[in-house]
Amino acid sequence: MRAIDVHAHVNTHEMMMGCLGTYNEAMQKYYKFETKTKTPEEMAKDFTQADVKGILMGWDAEAGTGLPKLSNDGLADIVKKHPDAFIGAFAGIDPWRGKKALVEAERAVKELGMMGLKFQAALQAFAPNDRLFYPLWEKCVELKVPVQFHTGTTGIGAGLPGGMGIKLKYCQPMLLDDVAADFPELTIIACHPSWPWQEEMIAILVHKANVYNELSGWSPKYFSDSLKKEIGGRLQDKFMFGSDYPALSHERLFKDWEALNLKPEVIEKVFYKNAQRVLKLPA
Repeated sequence: MRAIDVHAHVNTHEMMMGCLGTYNEAMQKYYKFETKTKTPEEMAKDFTQADVKGILMGWDAEAGTGLPKLSNDGLADIVKKHPDAFIGAFAGIDPWRGKKALVEAERAVKELGMMGLKFQAALQAFAPNDRLFYPLWEKCVELKVPVQFHTGTTGIGAGLPGGMGIKLKYCQPMLLDDVAADFPELTIIACHPSWPWQEEMIAILVHKANVYNELSGWSPKYFSDSLKKEIGGRLQDKFMFGSDYPALSHERLFKDWEALNLKPEVIEKVFYKNAQRVLKLPA
Protein backbone atom coordinates (compact mmCIF):
# COMPACT_ATOMS: atom_id res chain seq x y z
CA MET A 1 0.00 0.00 0.00
CA ARG A 2 1.51 3.27 -1.10
CA ALA A 3 -1.02 5.56 0.55
CA ILE A 4 -4.37 5.90 2.27
CA ASP A 5 -6.58 8.33 0.40
CA VAL A 6 -8.74 9.83 3.13
CA HIS A 7 -10.90 11.88 0.74
CA ALA A 8 -12.25 10.32 -2.44
CA HIS A 9 -15.63 10.72 -4.15
CA VAL A 10 -17.56 8.24 -6.20
CA ASN A 11 -17.89 9.23 -9.85
CA THR A 12 -20.84 7.05 -10.64
CA HIS A 13 -23.67 8.37 -12.81
CA GLU A 14 -25.82 8.75 -9.67
CA MET A 15 -23.30 11.08 -8.04
CA MET A 16 -22.09 13.11 -11.01
CA MET A 17 -25.34 13.61 -12.89
CA GLY A 18 -27.82 13.34 -10.05
CA CYS A 19 -26.36 14.62 -6.77
CA LEU A 20 -24.19 17.30 -8.42
CA GLY A 21 -26.38 18.11 -11.40
CA THR A 22 -25.32 21.40 -13.03
CA TYR A 23 -22.61 21.83 -10.39
CA ASN A 24 -20.71 18.98 -12.06
CA GLU A 25 -20.22 20.94 -15.29
CA ALA A 26 -18.96 23.94 -13.32
CA MET A 27 -16.50 21.80 -11.39
CA GLN A 28 -15.11 20.24 -14.56
CA LYS A 29 -14.55 23.70 -16.01
CA TYR A 30 -12.65 24.78 -12.91
CA TYR A 31 -10.46 21.68 -12.67
CA LYS A 32 -10.04 21.52 -16.47
CA PHE A 33 -10.98 17.88 -16.80
CA GLU A 34 -13.88 15.92 -18.22
CA THR A 35 -15.68 13.62 -15.84
CA LYS A 36 -16.19 10.14 -17.19
CA THR A 37 -18.65 8.35 -14.99
CA LYS A 38 -17.55 4.90 -13.89
CA THR A 39 -18.97 1.82 -12.31
CA PRO A 40 -17.85 0.91 -8.77
CA GLU A 41 -15.77 -1.88 -10.33
CA GLU A 42 -13.95 0.58 -12.58
CA MET A 43 -13.35 2.92 -9.65
CA ALA A 44 -11.95 0.08 -7.55
CA LYS A 45 -9.55 -0.76 -10.37
CA ASP A 46 -8.21 2.82 -10.35
CA PHE A 47 -7.36 2.49 -6.67
CA THR A 48 -5.83 -0.97 -6.80
CA GLN A 49 -3.68 -0.02 -9.78
CA ALA A 50 -2.44 3.05 -7.89
CA ASP A 51 -1.76 0.86 -4.82
CA VAL A 52 -4.00 3.14 -2.77
CA LYS A 53 -6.62 2.33 -0.15
CA GLY A 54 -9.49 4.76 -0.50
CA ILE A 55 -11.98 6.26 1.93
CA LEU A 56 -15.14 7.39 0.17
CA MET A 57 -17.13 10.54 0.92
CA GLY A 58 -20.91 10.64 1.24
CA TRP A 59 -23.04 13.51 -0.06
CA ASP A 60 -26.33 15.00 1.11
CA ALA A 61 -26.88 18.67 0.31
CA GLU A 62 -30.56 18.40 -0.56
CA ALA A 63 -31.70 21.30 1.64
CA GLY A 64 -29.03 23.65 0.29
CA THR A 65 -29.17 22.66 -3.39
CA GLY A 66 -32.49 20.91 -3.99
CA LEU A 67 -30.57 18.00 -5.53
CA PRO A 68 -30.93 14.38 -4.42
CA LYS A 69 -28.58 12.83 -1.87
CA LEU A 70 -26.13 10.00 -2.44
CA SER A 71 -27.38 6.88 -0.70
CA ASN A 72 -25.28 5.96 2.33
CA ASP A 73 -26.43 2.37 1.84
CA GLY A 74 -25.06 2.37 -1.70
CA LEU A 75 -21.79 3.88 -0.54
CA ALA A 76 -21.38 1.27 2.19
CA ASP A 77 -22.14 -1.44 -0.35
CA ILE A 78 -19.31 -0.27 -2.62
CA VAL A 79 -16.86 -0.51 0.28
CA LYS A 80 -18.16 -3.94 1.25
CA LYS A 81 -17.85 -5.32 -2.28
CA HIS A 82 -14.38 -3.88 -2.96
CA PRO A 83 -12.27 -4.27 0.21
CA ASP A 84 -9.13 -4.46 -1.90
CA ALA A 85 -9.68 -0.83 -2.96
CA PHE A 86 -11.70 0.85 -0.21
CA ILE A 87 -11.28 0.64 3.55
CA GLY A 88 -14.21 2.78 4.63
CA ALA A 89 -16.56 5.67 4.00
CA PHE A 90 -17.84 8.82 5.67
CA ALA A 91 -21.61 9.19 5.63
CA GLY A 92 -23.22 12.16 3.92
CA ILE A 93 -25.60 13.86 6.35
CA ASP A 94 -27.74 16.93 5.67
CA PRO A 95 -27.57 18.92 8.94
CA TRP A 96 -30.87 20.63 8.17
CA ARG A 97 -32.77 17.37 8.67
CA GLY A 98 -32.78 17.94 12.43
CA LYS A 99 -33.65 14.81 14.42
CA LYS A 100 -33.68 12.77 11.23
CA ALA A 101 -30.01 13.70 10.75
CA LEU A 102 -29.20 12.28 14.18
CA VAL A 103 -31.06 9.06 13.39
CA GLU A 104 -29.28 8.69 10.03
CA ALA A 105 -25.89 9.41 11.60
CA GLU A 106 -26.38 6.65 14.15
CA ARG A 107 -27.71 4.23 11.54
CA ALA A 108 -24.81 4.94 9.18
CA VAL A 109 -22.24 4.22 11.88
CA LYS A 110 -23.87 1.37 13.77
CA GLU A 111 -25.66 -0.47 10.96
CA LEU A 112 -23.67 0.44 7.84
CA GLY A 113 -20.26 0.50 9.52
CA MET A 114 -19.30 3.97 8.32
CA MET A 115 -16.23 5.65 9.79
CA GLY A 116 -17.65 9.11 10.44
CA LEU A 117 -19.61 11.98 8.93
CA LYS A 118 -18.75 14.34 6.06
CA PHE A 119 -20.04 17.90 5.52
CA GLN A 120 -19.67 20.45 2.71
CA ALA A 121 -20.91 23.53 4.54
CA ALA A 122 -20.88 25.85 1.52
CA LEU A 123 -23.29 23.73 -0.52
CA GLN A 124 -25.22 22.67 2.57
CA ALA A 125 -25.44 26.37 3.53
CA PHE A 126 -24.80 26.09 7.25
CA ALA A 127 -22.30 27.36 9.80
CA PRO A 128 -20.72 24.49 11.77
CA ASN A 129 -20.51 26.63 14.91
CA ASP A 130 -24.23 27.41 14.89
CA ARG A 131 -25.59 25.81 18.07
CA LEU A 132 -28.57 24.60 16.09
CA PHE A 133 -26.27 21.86 14.80
CA TYR A 134 -24.50 21.05 18.08
CA PRO A 135 -26.64 17.94 18.67
CA LEU A 136 -24.94 16.44 15.60
CA TRP A 137 -21.48 16.97 17.07
CA GLU A 138 -22.70 15.59 20.39
CA LYS A 139 -23.90 12.49 18.52
CA CYS A 140 -20.47 12.10 16.90
CA VAL A 141 -18.79 12.26 20.30
CA GLU A 142 -21.26 9.66 21.57
CA LEU A 143 -20.55 7.41 18.58
CA LYS A 144 -16.79 8.08 18.87
CA VAL A 145 -16.42 8.91 15.17
CA PRO A 146 -14.57 11.75 13.42
CA VAL A 147 -16.12 14.48 11.29
CA GLN A 148 -14.80 15.89 8.01
CA PHE A 149 -15.58 19.49 7.02
CA HIS A 150 -14.78 21.12 3.69
CA THR A 151 -12.63 24.24 4.24
CA GLY A 152 -11.56 27.05 1.95
CA THR A 153 -12.79 27.82 -1.54
CA THR A 154 -14.51 25.28 -3.75
CA GLY A 155 -14.20 24.53 -7.43
CA ILE A 156 -17.97 24.11 -7.60
CA GLY A 157 -19.32 27.37 -8.99
CA ALA A 158 -15.90 29.00 -9.22
CA GLY A 159 -15.62 31.69 -11.89
CA LEU A 160 -19.35 31.81 -12.56
CA PRO A 161 -21.72 34.73 -11.85
CA GLY A 162 -22.48 34.71 -8.16
CA GLY A 163 -20.53 31.46 -7.81
CA MET A 164 -23.86 29.69 -8.48
CA GLY A 165 -25.12 31.15 -5.21
CA ILE A 166 -22.54 29.29 -3.10
CA LYS A 167 -21.26 31.27 -0.09
CA LEU A 168 -17.67 30.59 0.95
CA LYS A 169 -18.08 32.05 4.44
CA TYR A 170 -19.44 28.72 5.67
CA CYS A 171 -16.07 27.08 4.96
CA GLN A 172 -13.86 29.42 6.96
CA PRO A 173 -11.67 27.34 9.32
CA MET A 174 -12.31 29.58 12.32
CA LEU A 175 -15.87 28.26 12.45
CA LEU A 176 -14.35 24.86 13.20
CA ASP A 177 -12.21 26.35 15.95
CA ASP A 178 -15.40 27.03 17.91
CA VAL A 179 -16.56 23.44 17.41
CA ALA A 180 -13.15 22.05 18.40
CA ALA A 181 -13.13 24.16 21.58
CA ASP A 182 -16.69 23.21 22.55
CA PHE A 183 -16.18 19.50 21.74
CA PRO A 184 -12.62 18.59 22.79
CA GLU A 185 -13.40 14.86 22.45
CA LEU A 186 -14.48 15.28 18.81
CA THR A 187 -11.91 14.49 16.13
CA ILE A 188 -12.23 17.13 13.39
CA ILE A 189 -10.64 16.72 9.97
CA ALA A 190 -10.49 19.89 7.90
CA CYS A 191 -10.67 18.99 4.21
CA HIS A 192 -8.32 20.49 1.62
CA PRO A 193 -5.77 23.28 1.91
CA SER A 194 -7.92 26.03 3.38
CA TRP A 195 -7.06 28.82 0.96
CA PRO A 196 -7.53 31.74 1.33
CA TRP A 197 -7.48 31.06 5.08
CA GLN A 198 -4.36 28.89 5.15
CA GLU A 199 -2.66 30.77 7.98
CA GLU A 200 -5.86 30.58 9.99
CA MET A 201 -5.95 26.82 9.50
CA ILE A 202 -2.33 26.46 10.58
CA ALA A 203 -3.05 28.43 13.74
CA ILE A 204 -5.94 26.11 14.60
CA LEU A 205 -3.82 23.01 13.95
CA VAL A 206 -1.19 24.34 16.34
CA HIS A 207 -3.74 25.29 18.99
CA LYS A 208 -6.29 22.45 18.89
CA ALA A 209 -5.04 18.91 19.48
CA ASN A 210 -8.27 17.42 18.13
CA VAL A 211 -8.07 19.09 14.69
CA TYR A 212 -6.29 17.61 11.65
CA ASN A 213 -6.00 18.55 7.98
CA GLU A 214 -6.23 16.38 4.87
CA LEU A 215 -4.80 17.97 1.75
CA SER A 216 -6.95 16.72 -1.12
CA GLY A 217 -8.09 18.72 -4.11
CA TRP A 218 -4.81 20.56 -4.65
CA SER A 219 -1.53 19.65 -6.29
CA PRO A 220 1.26 20.11 -3.71
CA LYS A 221 3.08 22.41 -6.12
CA TYR A 222 0.40 25.02 -5.39
CA PHE A 223 0.71 24.78 -1.60
CA SER A 224 1.75 27.99 0.13
CA ASP A 225 5.31 28.22 1.43
CA SER A 226 4.05 28.30 5.00
CA LEU A 227 2.01 25.12 4.46
CA LYS A 228 5.00 23.30 2.94
CA LYS A 229 7.10 24.36 5.92
CA GLU A 230 4.55 23.02 8.42
CA ILE A 231 4.13 19.71 6.58
CA GLY A 232 7.84 19.04 6.92
CA GLY A 233 8.14 20.60 10.36
CA ARG A 234 6.22 20.92 13.61
CA LEU A 235 2.84 19.87 12.17
CA GLN A 236 3.99 16.77 10.28
CA ASP A 237 1.77 14.60 12.50
CA LYS A 238 -1.33 16.63 11.58
CA PHE A 239 -1.57 16.23 7.80
CA MET A 240 -3.04 13.41 5.72
CA PHE A 241 -3.02 12.50 2.05
CA GLY A 242 -6.20 12.83 -0.02
CA SER A 243 -6.93 13.11 -3.73
CA ASP A 244 -10.49 14.43 -4.14
CA TYR A 245 -10.81 11.64 -6.73
CA PRO A 246 -11.82 11.85 -9.54
CA ALA A 247 -10.71 15.50 -9.71
CA LEU A 248 -7.00 14.64 -9.38
CA SER A 249 -5.29 11.38 -10.26
CA HIS A 250 -3.10 9.54 -7.78
CA GLU A 251 -0.34 9.32 -10.37
CA ARG A 252 -0.14 13.10 -10.68
CA LEU A 253 -0.34 13.67 -6.93
CA PHE A 254 2.44 11.21 -6.13
CA LYS A 255 4.68 12.92 -8.69
CA ASP A 256 3.99 16.37 -7.26
CA TRP A 257 4.42 15.21 -3.65
CA GLU A 258 7.80 13.72 -4.51
CA ALA A 259 8.85 17.06 -5.98
CA LEU A 260 8.56 18.65 -2.52
CA ASN A 261 11.65 16.66 -1.45
CA LEU A 262 10.32 15.94 2.02
CA LYS A 263 12.08 13.48 4.30
CA PRO A 264 10.97 9.86 3.73
CA GLU A 265 9.65 9.62 7.28
CA VAL A 266 7.48 12.71 6.69
CA ILE A 267 6.06 11.28 3.46
CA GLU A 268 5.22 8.06 5.29
CA LYS A 269 3.32 10.01 7.92
CA VAL A 270 1.35 12.06 5.41
CA PHE A 271 0.69 9.15 3.04
CA TYR A 272 -0.59 6.64 5.58
CA LYS A 273 0.79 6.63 9.13
CA ASN A 274 -1.12 9.71 10.30
CA ALA A 275 -4.37 8.35 8.86
CA GLN A 276 -3.79 5.01 10.58
CA ARG A 277 -3.36 6.78 13.91
CA VAL A 278 -6.07 9.44 13.61
CA LEU A 279 -8.71 7.11 12.17
CA LYS A 280 -7.64 4.15 14.35
CA LEU A 281 -7.04 1.92 11.34
CA PRO A 282 -5.25 -1.44 11.58
CA ALA A 283 -1.60 -1.35 10.58
